Amino acid sequence: MSTVKTHSLFSDFDIDLFKAGKHYRLYEKFGSHIIEKEGEQGTYFAVWAPTAKSVSVIGDFNFWVEGQHLLNVRWDSSGIWEGFIPGVGKGSTYKYKIHSNNNDIKTEKADPYARRCEHPPKTASVVWDTNYNWKDAKWMKKRKKHNALDAPFSVYEVHLGSWKKNIEENRSLSYLELANDLVSYVKETGFTHVEFMPIMEYPYDPSWGYQLTGYFAPTSRFGYPEEFSAMVDAFHQADIGVILDWVPSHFPEDAHGLGFFDGSHLYEHPDRRRGYHPDWKSLIFNYGRNEVKSFLISNAIFWLDQYHADGLRVDAVASMLFLDYSRDDGEWEPNQFGGRENLEAIAFMKEMNEAVYKDFPDVQTIAEESTSFPMVSKPTFLGGLGFGMKWMMGWMHDTLQYFAKEPIYRRHHQNDLSFSMTYAFTENFMLPLSHDEVVYGKKSILGRMPGDDWQRFANLRLLYSYMFTHPGANLLFMGSEFGQHEEWDFQGSLDWHLLDYAPHQGVKKMLTALNKLYKGQSALHEKQFSSEGFEWINHNDAENSVYTYLRKGNEANDQLIVACNMTPIPRENYRIGLPLDGKLQEVFSSDHADFGGSGMKTKKSITIQKEEWNYKPFSAEIFLPPLGCVVFEIKA
Repeated sequence: MSTVKTHSLFSDFDIDLFKAGKHYRLYEKFGSHIIEKEGEQGTYFAVWAPTAKSVSVIGDFNFWVEGQHLLNVRWDSSGIWEGFIPGVGKGSTYKYKIHSNNNDIKTEKADPYARRCEHPPKTASVVWDTNYNWKDAKWMKKRKKHNALDAPFSVYEVHLGSWKKNIEENRSLSYLELANDLVSYVKETGFTHVEFMPIMEYPYDPSWGYQLTGYFAPTSRFGYPEEFSAMVDAFHQADIGVILDWVPSHFPEDAHGLGFFDGSHLYEHPDRRRGYHPDWKSLIFNYGRNEVKSFLISNAIFWLDQYHADGLRVDAVASMLFLDYSRDDGEWEPNQFGGRENLEAIAFMKEMNEAVYKDFPDVQTIAEESTSFPMVSKPTFLGGLGFGMKWMMGWMHDTLQYFAKEPIYRRHHQNDLSFSMTYAFTENFMLPLSHDEVVYGKKSILGRMPGDDWQRFANLRLLYSYMFTHPGANLLFMGSEFGQHEEWDFQGSLDWHLLDYAPHQGVKKMLTALNKLYKGQSALHEKQFSSEGFEWINHNDAENSVYTYLRKGNEANDQLIVACNMTPIPRENYRIGLPLDGKLQEVFSSDHADFGGSGMKTKKSITIQKEEWNYKPFSAEIFLPPLGCVVFEIKA
């Protein structure tokens, strides 16, 4: 039996940075690393366990026997245990057996920095190195343009396990299969980005990936780490960006996970009022501990560095911001100034964003944040949290509530939709119709629409048209793009058979056309986060339930006119005010016959008249189709 040999990948400077919470590439040091030492091939192991009296590496190479391979503790009070084990190579499974100084507690833990994990329900870590040959240099060179705030940002949100199944074998598609099927589908429908619900290793399928145990390992459910790389690479070669859901807010109490790691509250906050999440029955990171901060920021950097991710969507930011989140009086303790803000978590988020944008200025971080906490997507030097974008949860709630109403009642709720424009430019907002809106009895997006079948599909097309012409970036959950009937089932597959039917085909065709419009019309994206890019024509026509507005690009004459008729009553000769003279040219209609609409069309070209209307110097009469959205451009 080989013995553990003294070896270290840490310099004194590494240790100083780690202790200070400023080491952002810990994955290069911690974990298991296949190396050669004095002519011998083997694996170097390093783990942080400051409360331990001993740490053994147990695995398939020593029959999981404690004490066979004892790691050495460093002399610098860092709490790091490390050593080189000859003969241990790629594919070996292992854990750390930790004997704590705290009441002689023993824990058996997976490696927090493992690059690969066993397929759940197995829980061991796997020694791995990934030598993937990336072929996306062209994308990486130009992605700054694709990820810019003035670029079109249309996101297709995907749960990899339930997007599509291999019916014959009753299983989810693999990374390599998805690299073909999913990439071609996203390309066909015209989305600019794909967003994966968490793909880091997680033990429990019903958590959808939001309870992580393997922060540095793509889940083994769909293949090997290099096959995940190949899938990302395929998206990039198709000019599609990849955003990863990232969960720094909480982690599960599974025995092999981060909780009570070395017999002490190492990663979680020791005060249960700050270290336990009542909603998700999970543990909360101790953001005030420097080594934990280094772990989390290193993890964010890891996915951008090693897997070429184009952005991180950060989950449950609101739960991190507030000490009283989901807690009653007496269940939380105010901060040092008597407030409810979690100052340590706020400082962590600022530091994380600064670190990400310093090394990767061509990516985006996106906050899922549901409160009115100010300046989430403003730079840290202005006092903001430093995110690139924030989900517009208020818009999502108000819009779905409005569209669920029978059209006859919408005249009484005109302000429900126009209200979003009172705060639309306080943040860089992304408009989300996400997985959270199609589960737990909320129905699918189509299932919320009122009326007979024709009206339900017309309402759905109208909703998406309003969404894509509203200021901001867009996100749509898989299945919504073709009008999934049923709620999302994480164990099943999308109902692809629905695309055999014309109404569903029509929704998908229209969504594809919307993506083309959004990408092709600079007025829809160049100023999507600026008040200069939007102007109401009329939002007060409650009697007809009509909204008309302008979208503007950088050039003065680059303007689109959008008109939304929220009722099934066609509007003939509907006059709207216009800022410029010339002719109106229709560029999009959600009511097109190809999309399943009525096919009632306005004239291809409408002459603008010099007649003041809606406080604009010019005007024109247009036709508004039933439950339809029409978009025009002005031609000189």
